Amino acid sequence: MIHGWIKSFWRLEDEFKPDEVCIFFDKGGSPRREELLPQYKSNRGPPPNGFLQQLEWIKKIISSMGYFWHEDSGFEADDLIASAVRLKAELTEEILIVSADKDLAQLVRPGVKLLVPPPTANSKLGWKILDEDGVREKFGVPPSRVLDYLCIIGDQSDNIPGLYGVGPKTAAKWLMEYGDIERLIENAGRLTPRRFCSVVYEKKAMLVLNRELIKLEDNLEFEIIPRQKVDLPKLDQILLELEMINSLKEAERRYA
Repeated sequence: MIHGWIKSFWRLEDEFKPDEVCIFFDKGGSPRREELLPQYKSNRGPPPNGFLQQLEWIKKIISSMGYFWHEDSGFEADDLIASAVRLKAELTEEILIVSADKDLAQLVRPGVKLLVPPPTANSKLGWKILDEDGVREKFGVPPSRVLDYLCIIGDQSDNIPGLYGVGPKTAAKWLMEYGDIERLIENAGRLTPRRFCSVVYEKKAMLVLNRELIKLEDNLEFEIIPRQKVDLPKLDQILLELEMINSLKEAERRYA
């Protein structure tokens, strides 16, 4: 994991030449969401053996590379990213969010794009940048409707149930026709296919709950420290201790 992490960030540095890099971690789940839905993310097993130990090494490497990183007990990385976008939006020309999490498509707007890595099963597809048009192409709705879209189809990875039998195309069609969840519920009797009229009405409480679960919290306050100088001796020491000799040579080439 450490090897893949470093290679990915060096690739991002080379391709996009960012002025700042900010990294956010989950820490302790989301008590607010777990209170709303006790089974929230309960379908996830424990992390792979060695994952947590590698994560601590990654944090040391991040610090030595001068990147800013942050975690906050009780808040998920997505909420921290949403808050960072709010904090940085007026101070920077372009923000690029790097994540495979579709929830973050909610944040795309002028000046904010989403860089999505390729699927694990098909790495040849390459990384893809989603701007507002890219989000529309991928989900069938604009970024402002991604939240409602996910409320309808649910999120299997987070154990959030959607409307049974309603797929992405139907969800997108409804939202493009009616606008949002509230108007969708109001017009439940007019929906097509007709078999979903009663389903939407009967599950309206679930749709409202899903919105609370999927909505990102962008009101968190923290200081984003500007990019620091690379501490090459420290980085070399870490890579040597991990016996990552090729990465150590690459670090010397980049930062010496």
